[in-house]
Amino acid sequence: MRIALIFALTFAVSCKADETARAYGAGDKTWTLTEIDGKHFDAMATLSFPEADKIEGRGPCNGFSGTMSVPYPWFKTGPLRSTRRACPALGDETRYFTALQDMTLIEVLGDVMILKNEKGREMMFRAAD
Repeated sequence: MRIALIFALTFAVSCKADETARAYGAGDKTWTLTEIDGKHFDAMATLSFPEADKIEGRGPCNGFSGTMSVPYPWFKTGPLRSTRRACPALGDETRYFTALQDMTLIEVLGDVMILKNEKGREMMFRAAD
């Protein structure tokens, strides 16, 4: 009986609910960036949430991955790892990565996802088809 109780308590503690954006509508979708600070973003950039505490995507030149484990509606990336390929859209990629790391809140409204911060910056994404 004592072993069963210890097992049950250990199992309950290890079963952590997903409170990240993934569980609130952002998971199982690839999000395409459409705007940064109200201006159309012409280059191709994506963001997805493959697991509860992970993010990944593509900038205009390079793929990236990182962590994000704060509860919804907060948004904070850990350090991002990316490939290091150069391309003509490297300036757009720098804008994307800089803005992404500056965001602090996330809102998922169906096929629209908005990242924003207290300074008034905003990124708008749409779910890819």
